[in-house]
Amino acid sequence: MGRAAQWLSLAMGCTAAVTCAVAATLVARRAAAWCRWSRAVEVVRGFEEACATPTERLQRVVNSLAVEMFAGLASEGASKVRMLLTCIDALPNGSEEGIYYVIDLGGTSFRVMRLELGSGSMVINKKVEHQPIPEKLTKGTSEDLFDLIASALKNFIDREGGKDVGMTLGFTFSFPVRQASISSGSLIRWTKEFSIEETVGKDVAQCLNEALARNGVNLQVTALVNNAVGTLAMGHYYDEDTVAAVIIGAGTNASYIERSAAITKCQGLLTNSDLTVVNVEWGSFRPPQIPLTPYDICFNNYVKCNQYDQAFEKMISGVYLGEIARAVLQRMAQESDVFGTSVNCLSTPFIFSTPCLAAIREDDSPDLIVVSRVLKEHLKIQDVPLKTRRLVVRVCDIVTRRAARLAAAGIVAVLQKTGRDGTLCGTTKVRKIRGGEPKRSVVAIEGGLYQGYSVFREFLNEAVDEILGDEIASTVCLRLMEEGSGIGAALLAASYSSTRQNSA
Repeated sequence: MGRAAQWLSLAMGCTAAVTCAVAATLVARRAAAWCRWSRAVEVVRGFEEACATPTERLQRVVNSLAVEMFAGLASEGASKVRMLLTCIDALPNGSEEGIYYVIDLGGTSFRVMRLELGSGSMVINKKVEHQPIPEKLTKGTSEDLFDLIASALKNFIDREGGKDVGMTLGFTFSFPVRQASISSGSLIRWTKEFSIEETVGKDVAQCLNEALARNGVNLQVTALVNNAVGTLAMGHYYDEDTVAAVIIGAGTNASYIERSAAITKCQGLLTNSDLTVVNVEWGSFRPPQIPLTPYDICFNNYVKCNQYDQAFEKMISGVYLGEIARAVLQRMAQESDVFGTSVNCLSTPFIFSTPCLAAIREDDSPDLIVVSRVLKEHLKIQDVPLKTRRLVVRVCDIVTRRAARLAAAGIVAVLQKTGRDGTLCGTTKVRKIRGGEPKRSVVAIEGGLYQGYSVFREFLNEAVDEILGDEIASTVCLRLMEEGSGIGAALLAASYSSTRQNSA
């Protein structure tokens, strides 16, 4: 072989070697990339398995919550749900008339409302204004918080050209309160973003009354109600078959109409009827059938509360769903490079809101353009591949599905407690219509999560039908109530200021 041929052979050998080396490098990189992708997928798969809510498991959640409700009515401290008595033994019936004012406090903002009622279940006129609460006041002093509210009401009345003399005030206060009468009640504890410790144990209606006096407003609280109770009152105002109300928004809770005879812990309580409205306070329920995932527990490291506190609320309500999804996305970023290197925002608590989660889950565009925009604008993550965007949608779907189906289980538990689910208060597993004409049961629902997030609403409605079965589900109506908590407070103030005087 000539020297030229030898060089050619050597060159070809080197080229082959380089080609093999490059190929091997590419294969290794692809294998590594696939491994990292697989780890991200495994994070999501594990989360999905932990959040599974098959119908049978939901039924066990229903039974557990119903048992807790029975225990909570038997004695104080016997249950994970407080079953607070509201001192309300009658609901609005449509005969209420006049002009009423309302304060609605339940989160980082509050509402002031002026409502004009006409007979025959008619709201003639309504005026509402929203007022934000500076963060420092949610952790400041009781006097500062209630002075802000009283001042806002005074300015509202002045702008409306109204007079406060002789007017009636309803106060929606969406935190656990132990009521002594329809117009008074002491704060048990703050939830959500509030932590004004000096207010705990105080009569919050009196706190507002004193602030109103300091600000020159000639009004006093006539009805102190929880937002779920207000929604129940509004639901009953329009439809007397309304037996319960549920809040599914920033927080979650339920109220319902209970037989007074079933409330062992208040035997001897003077009422004008055999019915009493109960504020369930189901946010503190801890369903033993549903495991808390690391993503549920971890944010308690920077929220100062017990890791199991308000477990039901933290798996359902709008304050927390986006945060759960963020924690999963952060774990995906830690396990892989699916989001690239710009993932610093994923370590910021509560930067990913539930409206962002909803926008991602409801994106039905072929290339998931909304998902891309939300990741870029809110998490500063750019150029996310389509397959990763699909994985993000899957995370948001898992969080949404579990939340909605657990809320559905809560609704059925209330129906079961009142004998409206076809099981004779849970004593039989067979759900069917018994006796003569089936009872119609209306559940009033208020809250932005249910109202504004269509996928959540679909999952919830579907789960209620699954648990109840077709026959019983046909007798249950879930009815959306807008601003039910505030309007309901006005209705109860009207009702109790006219023919039914409170005992305080």
